[in-house]
Amino acid sequence: MSRIGYRKLTLPDGVTLKQDGNNVTVTGKKGTLTRAFSPKIAMIVKGKSIAFKPKGKYDYKTRALHGTMNANLKNMILGVAKGYSKTLKLVGVGYRAKLAGKTLVLNVGYSNPVKVDIDPNLTVKVPKKDTIVVSGINKQLVGDFAAGVRSIRKPEPYKGKGIRYEGEHILRKEGKTGK
Repeated sequence: MSRIGYRKLTLPDGVTLKQDGNNVTVTGKKGTLTRAFSPKIAMIVKGKSIAFKPKGKYDYKTRALHGTMNANLKNMILGVAKGYSKTLKLVGVGYRAKLAGKTLVLNVGYSNPVKVDIDPNLTVKVPKKDTIVVSGINKQLVGDFAAGVRSIRKPEPYKGKGIRYEGEHILRKEGKTGK
């Protein structure tokens, strides 16, 4: 039984929810998000309270969708109300980032700079040459873009050089001892 699926969600002030069949649209001060939800789960909206209840047979597929739908709607509500942000740090000698229009240019130890196109639904800022801030209203889009940038030069375990999330702890290895 999904405990997250039965959690009741509340709409904060300034956020509206519109249900059209299986499509749900959430609108807030930051923007609008739309997502298609499964017909196996019923969404019950009473005022500012939202609950999810499985329809029909509660088999393993319905059980899997129950908590996922609740979590997805919660992420949509928080996204249009507050937004999401991820900060990346570039660690290494000469590692730097800069914006060139709708492109993020990274110098991270390769012979040529790496260019990454920025999704129009995201906001990318480079406050310092070694810091990248990715923000937007869609949690999945923000996380995917940040993970894609991080995968260009993952932090290596010996010196710790690479692109890492802010606050991420890298397990360091001891090098060769040499005799």
